[in-house]
Amino acid sequence: MSTQEPTGENLPVGDGPLGDAGRGASSETPASGRSLPVAPASAGSLPVERLVAAGQGFSQPQYTDNFYETVGGHATFMKLVDAFYAGVADDDVLRPMYPEQDLGPAKERLLLFLEQYWGGPKTYGEQRGHPRLRMRHMPFRVGPQARDRWLHHMRAAVDTLDLAPLHEATLWDYLDRAAHSMVNAAD
Repeated sequence: MSTQEPTGENLPVGDGPLGDAGRGASSETPASGRSLPVAPASAGSLPVERLVAAGQGFSQPQYTDNFYETVGGHATFMKLVDAFYAGVADDDVLRPMYPEQDLGPAKERLLLFLEQYWGGPKTYGEQRGHPRLRMRHMPFRVGPQARDRWLHHMRAAVDTLDLAPLHEATLWDYLDRAAHSMVNAAD
C-alpha cells in the first residue's frame, strides 16, 4: 500500500456504484483505497492540487451561496417590495387589479413568495401552498400593458437596492421572465 499523496496520474476516488468497472489499472491510496488513472495535465488546465478528491470536504464559492442571505435577507426583500408597491399604489393600470383597499396583504404575499423563492424562510409555502403563479393571476386580465407597468415599478424598486451587478442581473432576469409568463390577455 502506497503512502504517497495522489499525483496527476492517480487521483483517489471512492467506491461508487460502478465498482472497478472501466477503471483500468489502479493503485491504493490512503484517502480512499482506490485511484483512477487520469490523463496528464495540459497547458492551461487546473493543477492537481485544486482538484477535490473523494472524501475530502468542499466549500462552495460565495457566488453559489444562498442568494437570499447574500443580498441582505429580509431587509433587502422588504425594501424591494415596499418600493414596488409605492409605485403600484398610484398606477391606474395595476392598482385596480388588487382587490383589497389596503395593499398590505398583497405586499405580504409578494414578500413571503420572493423570500422563499430566493432561499429565505419557507413561510409562503407553509401558509399558501405551492405558488402556482399563473393560476393565481388568471382571474386578472394581465396584458402587455400591465406587464410593462409591473416591470416599470419593479425596475425602479430593484434600482433602490444597490446590489452587486451579478446579483442585480440575477434578480432582474427572474423578475422579467416571471412578468412575461403572467401575460394571459392581449391589450
